[in-house]
Amino acid sequence: MPAAYWIAHVEVTDPERYKLYAAGATDAIAAHGGVFLARSGRYVQLEGTDRARNVLARFPSLEAAVACYHSPEYQAALDHARGAAVRDLVVVEGIE
Repeated sequence: MPAAYWIAHVEVTDPERYKLYAAGATDAIAAHGGVFLARSGRYVQLEGTDRARNVLARFPSLEAAVACYHSPEYQAALDHARGAAVRDLVVVEGIE
């Protein structure tokens, strides 16, 4: 089963609330086998909408990443991000 990649592009509008999201999301992602590969590092926007926070996490499978997103722990964290950020999130299955 190939790994999957959780790719988020984020514009934080309320940093204090977003910190609460990040703390809870980090724990939820780790609990589902997720490992961060990139988190707000340097980047170059070549096309599309520029969002200063870019996050890449690897999960054991697409199913694990989607289960993480729908988990009660992640949804509780996500409540802090609502209204505190503009986000795009996609999960992409890797190549075996």
